[in-house]
Amino acid sequence: MSHLSHHLLYSALLGSVTVHAQTSHLPEVQIVGPEDAAIGTADSASEGAVEREWYQSRPKLRPGDIVEAVPGVVATQHSGDGKANQYFLRGFNLDHGTDFAVTVDAMPVNMPAHGHGQGYADLNFLIPELVSGVRYRKGPYFAQSADFSLAGSASLDYFGALEAPFVEISAGSHDFKRLLAAGSRTVADQTWLGAVEIERNNGPWDVPEDLKKVNAVLRYSQGSPKRGFSITAMAYKSNWTSTDQVPERAIDSGQISRFGSLNPTDGGKTQRVSLSGKWFDKGSNGDTELSAYAIDYRFNLFSDFTYFLNNPVNGDQFEQTDRRQIYGAQGSHAVGNKIGGLDGVFSFGAQWRGDRIGEVGLYDTEARQRLDAVRADKVSQDLFSVYGQQLVNFNDQWRGYVGLRGDALRYKVTGREPLYGPLNSGKGHDAIANPKFGLAFKPVASHEIYFNAGAGFHSNDVRGATITTDPKTGDPADRVPALVKGRGAEIGWRFQPNEDLATTLALWKLDLDSELVYAGDAGTTEPGRASTRRGLEATLRWKFSPAWRLELDGALSRARFRGFAPDGEGNYVDNALERVFAAGLTYIDGPWTASLRLRYLGPRALDTLDSVRSRSTTLLNFGARYAVNKRVTLGLDVLNLAGKKGNDIEYYYASCTAGEVSGESCNGGVNDRHIHPMEPRSVRLSVRYTY
Repeated sequence: MSHLSHHLLYSALLGSVTVHAQTSHLPEVQIVGPEDAAIGTADSASEGAVEREWYQSRPKLRPGDIVEAVPGVVATQHSGDGKANQYFLRGFNLDHGTDFAVTVDAMPVNMPAHGHGQGYADLNFLIPELVSGVRYRKGPYFAQSADFSLAGSASLDYFGALEAPFVEISAGSHDFKRLLAAGSRTVADQTWLGAVEIERNNGPWDVPEDLKKVNAVLRYSQGSPKRGFSITAMAYKSNWTSTDQVPERAIDSGQISRFGSLNPTDGGKTQRVSLSGKWFDKGSNGDTELSAYAIDYRFNLFSDFTYFLNNPVNGDQFEQTDRRQIYGAQGSHAVGNKIGGLDGVFSFGAQWRGDRIGEVGLYDTEARQRLDAVRADKVSQDLFSVYGQQLVNFNDQWRGYVGLRGDALRYKVTGREPLYGPLNSGKGHDAIANPKFGLAFKPVASHEIYFNAGAGFHSNDVRGATITTDPKTGDPADRVPALVKGRGAEIGWRFQPNEDLATTLALWKLDLDSELVYAGDAGTTEPGRASTRRGLEATLRWKFSPAWRLELDGALSRARFRGFAPDGEGNYVDNALERVFAAGLTYIDGPWTASLRLRYLGPRALDTLDSVRSRSTTLLNFGARYAVNKRVTLGLDVLNLAGKKGNDIEYYYASCTAGEVSGESCNGGVNDRHIHPMEPRSVRLSVRYTY
């Protein structure tokens, strides 16, 4: 059941004609998209839905930027545009998705035991123009929230039908080119939808990115707003050359430019093919939803972050591989009931996800040629989940819910690297149960106060749960727990005097049992300690005239390891997000649509002592569309409008360049900031022809 729809379901179960907009496939319903959370219907202050017209108007450098529609989320990049974004939220540097769960059309995007990083969430297969809505929740407070959702989750749904077929051609700075053709056809209660996307891009880099991307979607849906089904096929493929983060000293000395590379052979290729189906029934006996999916995934990535530190002769480039099939099914049912004479809704569900990973590997390479196998494994894992949640309306002012979720993981790792592979093989299982709780109080019609608490989890890479030996050194290695618990709580407030103005405030805390993780870049585990994060978030949505809308988001976070710090370390969680501010101004009137979007990412500790801090970054984007007539629409996007020279990402660690090796000045590595710069000001023009 959609987690923003308790009120819709409740009304339907009492005999009203309320309809779930986001689950119907009919054009006049689907095009609307989900409604935002509101007083009397929301379960927390930090949940909501972003309406289509507001996020579609935003200019986007990459498809994954769409998750910045979630207040407090920052999506950046530290490599090529074929690689998953780097995400930040609620005091987390989420890497490529750990602790931020993303689904597209009910299919999970995050990948456990991934070749590059746990929870890897690559959204480059997304076609933003097809997204009907972005629904989000934060914190481990809801029984429906699954693996990787400790910090938050975002659910993206595709339309079942479009207003009209169209072809759009875009071109811009740095040899950017894009072609998108999409359309749908409805006859009676049957709809076909299709879309094809082709993109090329070199980026501003001295070594051209040479991104080549092909994407396609085909969907068939049938039924009515109360009962129906859909079948969707997706296919995506891309390859690219990447400029990874580089040491600042190489830029400051003039060895390379700001957009230069120390290894022109870095890059990768990936592909994803999926088939999924959904069925729903909304009748007098409740709300039932069933879905299933099958995904075939391929991934090769060549990276080099330390250059010649570990191998002064051949360099430190490495390849990460992933070949897997993912299968899954899930079902949910919700029905109105009575608890002690009080009206309520009981919802329950079950989920299964199975990953059959034929190859997940790490190899030492030089210019994309393999030298040695560090790890090469075959992995099989299954996650079984059940949950139940009871919502009760005590009176016109008070309502609440309690829930319980259980997850059981079963896994097997078979090492194929001949030396240490057998030692690091194994199988096991783990299980975890997490309670959930929420309470809402409406003192007056325009105010609502919330309290939420609960426990959640994220899974660790199961290769770390079976490891015994460091494959690089042969030394003993620590194992990680397969499932890691987190506990959180939140107090929130929502003010909504009318449909045009809404503001929220949330004070939250999250405790994580362990941050010990398996490091895909090294093939072994990295030490970590229990941590505590807390913060304050605020949002404002104000449609102050029929044409104008203002959005303001602010988030402050504090992340610390718990307990005594080891010698030479502190308690700061390195690279943890501390301050984010975003502002958006949107104008929609007649043939004109315009959007101005500002994002500020504050400085953060780059080491556990807070002795080195990142610089802040400010990004300003502008987009405009003008409908010349019913057929032709012109578009203009100016990304990084102010031409700021900020960094998308900063790390602090030791590396060694070829010049430092030959000059014998490496001395075990030079500690330095390693940065990936924001792209400079770029302009993109588009023409859309609607049939």
